[in-house]
Amino acid sequence: MKKIGILFGMENTFPNAFIERVNSKGESGIIAEAVTIDKVVQAAPTEYAVIIDRISQDVPFYRAFLKNAAASGTAVINNPFWWSADEKFFNNALAEKIGVPVPKTVLLPSKQRPENTSETSFRNLAFPMAWEEIFQYIGFPAYMKPHDGGGWKSVYKVVNPQDMWHKHEETGQLVMMLQEEIEFEDYFRCYCIGQKDVLIMPYEPRNPHHLRYATEMKTTGEDREKLLETIRDYTLKLNVALGYDFNTVEFAVRDGIPIAIDFCNPAPDADIYSVGPDNFEWVVEAAANMAIERAKNQVPGQTNLTWGTFIKDAVSIPAPAVIPAATEPAAGRPAAGDPVPAAATAPSDTAKEVKVKAVAPKKAAKPVTAKTPEPVAEPEPKIPTNKAAVTKAPAKNSKIKKS
Repeated sequence: MKKIGILFGMENTFPNAFIERVNSKGESGIIAEAVTIDKVVQAAPTEYAVIIDRISQDVPFYRAFLKNAAASGTAVINNPFWWSADEKFFNNALAEKIGVPVPKTVLLPSKQRPENTSETSFRNLAFPMAWEEIFQYIGFPAYMKPHDGGGWKSVYKVVNPQDMWHKHEETGQLVMMLQEEIEFEDYFRCYCIGQKDVLIMPYEPRNPHHLRYATEMKTTGEDREKLLETIRDYTLKLNVALGYDFNTVEFAVRDGIPIAIDFCNPAPDADIYSVGPDNFEWVVEAAANMAIERAKNQVPGQTNLTWGTFIKDAVSIPAPAVIPAATEPAAGRPAAGDPVPAAATAPSDTAKEVKVKAVAPKKAAKPVTAKTPEPVAEPEPKIPTNKAAVTKAPAKNSKIKKS
């Protein structure tokens, strides 16, 4: 018997519907239930072939439990090792590399220094930064948001440099990113399940939460079909590169081009009261089919996680070749870095005994007593500023125009 477990928190509608849907399919040897944890012993396997994770992004204990389970063969969805290391700023960089349009974005240092650091910790950071170039690249208005956040927490709309610096004062130790504003004609939220099933949903992020899916696509005709096909293609590209099995991707459409806004959601909203009955039915069915397929393919005791092409391509890079020595090798002797023939290392039954003539050692030279050098104190590092903040506004004579 293989068990599919779902780990969840305050959700009610999706977890129960998921369990009922899996069990209603009557797959031989497969059942679904809510995960129960009574102890977590290192390297001990769980009773679950598959676990759908809906809560560990908020509960570190669950996150550690899932990593331990994954190490012992459980197929955890989504991969807890990957999403723990994932962040929005990196996602944007990867999206550009695979050809998916994203907003122009730059990274900003935190307003306050991290704990256990000092001004010396930031000797490589220019003071002030190249603000003129940053603002010219991004433009205003813009959005400032955490580089690894979510759920619209600590997101600010800023209209000029002074507004940005004023709001940056509130961000504490958060590392923020500044991102161009995308004025859109259409907006979509797309479910992607199992890196193959895609549901494209018109979405209006400016509506109240319960009405965000209550909207219609504005693009029509041939442009409509072309746009939907491009969005589907971009959604699959992103999830295959990142390695997500259960994710949503948001696109803002500007001048007919879908621009990926948000695509790192380890536990995307699947509540019937927010996504609506039709979308809810699609998500429950697709998730149940994906979990059953993963349970059938799960091999006990082996790694059953999904890894994106970014990681798989990285680990497949061959190690650098050994660089041969620059000196000419002696006759009949292999150069450094050359493979050593088997005959040079393996004993031979026909090898003849070689007699070595003993040589009397020469008299040892008198030892030379070295003088102990005087200790040299390390010079104090040059610190670019003595201000407490990691970032600061330009001086009054800055070229930035105040507005």
